Amino acid sequence: MATLNVSSVLVVLFLTCWAVMATKGNDQIIKENNCESKMGLPCVLEAFTSIFNTRSISNKCCSEVVLGKVCHSALVKRTLENPLFKDLNPGKIIAKSIQTWNNCLALIDSPSPST
Repeated sequence: MATLNVSSVLVVLFLTCWAVMATKGNDQIIKENNCESKMGLPCVLEAFTSIFNTRSISNKCCSEVVLGKVCHSALVKRTLENPLFKDLNPGKIIAKSIQTWNNCLALIDSPSPST
């Protein structure tokens, strides 16, 4: 019985340490790449609602989103680590994040119509 309790404590301790390291990793990536300063607040909100809800993102904000895949991924992962979002399906959110990223790339890469 004591072995089971010790094992349980070790597993919880390991998972807690892993979660803290993952959070520090994303925070470090965000800080080193100045991710939080690369997008204006209106576009941050647009990108967020595009990924976490069902809104679309404008062409203007897409041009800001494509400032870096590293920042995009780190910010989404950090958001998923927030306890407020614990009930969300991470796989679904990451898939939506990739879809938003790819849609923005397609918008940015497509030629503008001639006027």
